[in-house]
Amino acid sequence: MRFPFTGDPSPASDAEHAPAYDVIIAGCGPTGAMLAAELRLHDVRVLVVEKETEPKSFVRIVGLHIRSIELLAMRGLLERVLPHGRRRPAGGFFAAIDKPVPKGLDSAHAYLLGIPQPVIERLLEEHAVELGAHVRRGCAVTAFEQDDEGVTVELADGERLRSRYLIGCDGARSTVRKLLGVGFPGEPSQTETLMGEMHVGVPQEEITATMAGIREIHRSFWIRPFGGGVHSVVVPASGVADRAEPPTLEDFRQALRAIAGTDFGVHSPRWLSRFGDATRLAERYRVGRVLLAGDAAHIHPPIGGQGLNLGVQDAVNLGWKLAAQVRGWAPDTLLDTYQAERRPVAADVLDNTRAQRELLSPEPGAQAVRRLLTELMDFEEVNRHLIEKITAVGVRYDFGEGPGLLGRRLPDIEVKQGRLYDLLHRGRGLLLDRTGGLTVGGWSDRVDHLADPTAALDVPGVLLRPDGHVAWIGDDQRDLDHHLRHWFGTPAGSPRPEGRS
Repeated sequence: MRFPFTGDPSPASDAEHAPAYDVIIAGCGPTGAMLAAELRLHDVRVLVVEKETEPKSFVRIVGLHIRSIELLAMRGLLERVLPHGRRRPAGGFFAAIDKPVPKGLDSAHAYLLGIPQPVIERLLEEHAVELGAHVRRGCAVTAFEQDDEGVTVELADGERLRSRYLIGCDGARSTVRKLLGVGFPGEPSQTETLMGEMHVGVPQEEITATMAGIREIHRSFWIRPFGGGVHSVVVPASGVADRAEPPTLEDFRQALRAIAGTDFGVHSPRWLSRFGDATRLAERYRVGRVLLAGDAAHIHPPIGGQGLNLGVQDAVNLGWKLAAQVRGWAPDTLLDTYQAERRPVAADVLDNTRAQRELLSPEPGAQAVRRLLTELMDFEEVNRHLIEKITAVGVRYDFGEGPGLLGRRLPDIEVKQGRLYDLLHRGRGLLLDRTGGLTVGGWSDRVDHLADPTAALDVPGVLLRPDGHVAWIGDDQRDLDHHLRHWFGTPAGSPRPEGRS
């Protein structure tokens, strides 16, 4: 598949076609940085190109949900991240319906971690670089072409780079997705919300009193102290403007007057932005040697704070599979399981944000449904189901018939060496063996083996993939070997498929 270059159309030289990198990632946001780190765990040569010359400067707070926190713990990153965030209870996320944390959340990390977005992006990028990833800023992908051996990528300055694979982690307006010709169907933005940090000209008591009545109807509106005399302001706006153009302070004043009858004397903004409620899902996550992840593959309203989390989880699902392909041991269908597993998860997130958006509407019908759901969430099972959906701990990949644990993530249980997730820092598979008679055999270069792990595990044996999901449960070595081959390819010392790269 070829995409015309904007530069010299003459054929590339043989040297140009020799891959300098195994993988080029377009975009150094949380998804791209996490993916780069996952690939480097397996010695994959990675280049991340980012069109922005500097990281984001505005301090927007994002929330890391339970599953993303677990993934950070799984890679030994959590202790680095925790000091920069603030924990809060893992409840009240669904459509901002105020309910307590449900009982029975099966996680050692059952909390939300609020953290400034520039900080989490910096920490993930630093982690990737420490592992050996190369990051080049001020570099935008403008064209590429792929063939049977790899992808040639052209940057805005005309430089061409060769790699085996190209991954588009370049956001909602993804250049990679557009050049690839992948459809992005869904609904355009119908409403817009302004967000920023600024000073106010009235006492906090006046803000609190004014907000008390408004929040009953406009639940996506708030003015909250941020510290240092600055307030965080989020206010619905009338109409939908070009998101590429930042809003002005006058836009905020007009929106505040329309909602609250006053602009609270806002002045001296630190940063201003806008976001819409467009909902779109890429038709495909892979075309040949080019793949999509994060916002390049899916966008949705920020209700419930799932966007960044969904992208980081994409990266951890994709990373070990793509590394296996590059290293030459991936089973034939392994890379295709990325789309098969992650696209349905994204579709579910899009649906739950659509539902939450309706529940936040001030219209009488929507408010009636909201009151009914608020009553239903008093049932523990309903409350837990919705929180597990938002936090992604309820995700179960379809691995076929089997016990309820099959396809789900295994929590961070205690094992005789400490915590389970401490054994997954290297991004390898793991066999938990209570029988004492199982072995990973010729897969020991890809899968670790822990005998007699813990009494808390009530099944004889569990095979974990590098992303922490349960790939097999049982006690039969022959059945285990079948599943090891299915997920981890041909064992060492056996003939491997020809032409893998």
